[in-house]
Amino acid sequence: MKKILTLTLLSIVLTFSNAIGQTQNKTITDSSISWTGSKVTGKHSGIINLKEGFLQMNGEELVGGSITIDMTSIIVTDLEGDSKASLEGHLKSDDFFGVANHPTANLEIISAERNGNNYAVTGIITIKGVAQPINFTLGVKNQYATATLTINRTLFGIRYGSGSFFDNLGDKAISDDFEIRAKLVL
Repeated sequence: MKKILTLTLLSIVLTFSNAIGQTQNKTITDSSISWTGSKVTGKHSGIINLKEGFLQMNGEELVGGSITIDMTSIIVTDLEGDSKASLEGHLKSDDFFGVANHPTANLEIISAERNGNNYAVTGIITIKGVAQPINFTLGVKNQYATATLTINRTLFGIRYGSGSFFDNLGDKAISDDFEIRAKLVL
């Protein structure tokens, strides 16, 4: 009996020891992802769907992760009718995200440094097949992760209407930066 108890305790200790220092992927089960793009005469906003994703945790610490966005799901929420359909079509065209050839965008979290409930995240974001480094703050609390990312579209070859590349656009100029706001449920 003493031998069985000793073996059981040894098994529990070994299992616990192996669990310490190992990473676990927390699957993102739901999300709310919105975007805003600005131009000289105003802005447009909408939503986009998560395809799949996970955050890699070492105990309670974020250490990595991957998020894939379904670029074909771009929806404009501030317009209706023909204007809405026209802008959605244009955003999906090669002038912008070229979703026929690039149906997904991806964010890989390379490292994360804790600062309270937030993390300073370093990652690689890939849009239209072009990978670029990105830094942002990710809040993780309970079952949620939240972030706001400002992305310079011209780094991914999206130059349509950019005052940085074209002269004399006047009030037709579109900001190079767009914003993504995400709330992820883990």
